[in-house]
Amino acid sequence: MMISAAPAAETKEPRVVDFKAAPHSYLEAQPKDRFAELQEKVQKGEVKLDTTNDKAFLTSLLEALNIPISSQIMVFSASSLQSEIINPRNPRSLYFNEDTYIGWVPNGLVEIIAADPEMGPVFYVYDRLRPGGPVPGVQRSTKCMNCHAGNATRRLPGLIAESLLVSQAGSSLETYRRDVQGHQIPLEDRFGGWHLTGDHNLSSHKANVMGLARNGKIEKTPVPPGQFSDLSLHLLPTSDILPHLIHEHQIGFENRLVYAIYTMRQLKHENRGMMGAAAKAEIEERAQEMARYIMFADEAKFPTRGITGDPAYAQDFLRDRKTTKAGLSLKDFDMKTRMFKHRCSYMLYTDTWKQAPKELKERIYYHMALYLREQPDAQHAHLAPAERMAIRGILKETMNDLPAWWR
Repeated sequence: MMISAAPAAETKEPRVVDFKAAPHSYLEAQPKDRFAELQEKVQKGEVKLDTTNDKAFLTSLLEALNIPISSQIMVFSASSLQSEIINPRNPRSLYFNEDTYIGWVPNGLVEIIAADPEMGPVFYVYDRLRPGGPVPGVQRSTKCMNCHAGNATRRLPGLIAESLLVSQAGSSLETYRRDVQGHQIPLEDRFGGWHLTGDHNLSSHKANVMGLARNGKIEKTPVPPGQFSDLSLHLLPTSDILPHLIHEHQIGFENRLVYAIYTMRQLKHENRGMMGAAAKAEIEERAQEMARYIMFADEAKFPTRGITGDPAYAQDFLRDRKTTKAGLSLKDFDMKTRMFKHRCSYMLYTDTWKQAPKELKERIYYHMALYLREQPDAQHAHLAPAERMAIRGILKETMNDLPAWWR
C-alpha cells in the first residue's frame, strides 16, 4: 500500500454541533432508516404485523426488521422513557441488529432506535397495543433526546448503555460507567443494572445486583434473572454475554461515526465547502479516533479462560457474514482472547458507513492502513502479521469503496 502523509496541525477541543440547526436540521429531515422503510410497507399493506398480543406483535416486528430474537439482553435500571415501570421486578428487553434497536418492557410500549445514514439514530415509540386491533400508531420521539443527545453522545443523537448500581425501584445509587461507550471499557465495569447470563468466565462483574438501603448504608443484593421477575413475559429467559459484547461494540462504532459525519458536514457548511488547515486537522482527529476503534486497538481484556457465547445468537449473527474466496470474514469469532479473529469492524458494511462522506472515509482508511502495513510503527502494531494480511485480503474482496491506493 502507498500511503500519503497526513497533515499535521494543532486541534482544539472537540466541537459541539447543533444537530437541530442547519445544515443538519435533524428534526425536519425525512428519515431514511430501516424502520421508516418498514412503516411505509406496513401502511401500504405490504407487511403485516401480528397484533394478537404484545409478544406476538414484538415477535412479528423483529422478524420484519430482520432482528434475531437471540439478540435479547435485559436491563433493569430505570433508564428509558418508561423508567417508572422498569426495575428489578420488571426488566426491559432489548433486541438489535447492525442498524436497528428495539426496546420493550412488559406492560409498556415498544421503542425503536434506527440508524439513518445521514442523521444518525432516529427514535420512535409505538402507541399502546390493543390486542386484536389495528397496528398501533407510531410517533417519532423527541423526549429521548434528554438522554440520547447529552454528554454521553457528545450532544448528538446517539446510543447509550450505562452501568449502574440500582435500587429496588430501578433508580441509580452508584455509577460505574457513564458518558462513554465501546469495546474499550473494561468488562468488570460493565453490566451494572443489567442481567447477564452465559459462560462468561468473569470473576468480577457488576451484573445481576441491586442495592438496598439499610441502616444508612447501601448493601448489594443478588438479582439473578427470574428471581424477582417473570421471565415468561419475555421472548427468552436469557441475557447472554455475547449479544452484550456485540451491542457495546456497535454503539461505540455508531456514536463515533455519527460524530465524525456531523463534524464533516458542519465544517463544510462553515467554510462554504472549502477545508482549510484547521478544518483538515479536526477531521484528521476524528479519522484517527475512528480508525483506532475500527481496528480494536484498545479492546478490553478478556478473562483468562475466554468467553463462551450463546451458540444460537452466534449462528444468527453469522448468517449474513461476507466472506472471501478462502472463507474468511470480519464476523468470525475468536472469543479466547478477544471478540474477533480479524480485528477490523464488520460495521463497515452498514449503510451509515457506506454513505458517509467520501473525504471522511478516505482519511479513516488512511489511518486504518497504518495498522495494516507490513511493518507498522509501535503505535499501530497490536495486530500480528498473519492477522494484518488476512484483514487486508478481506477488505479487498468484500469492500467496494476502498481508495485506489489499497488495490
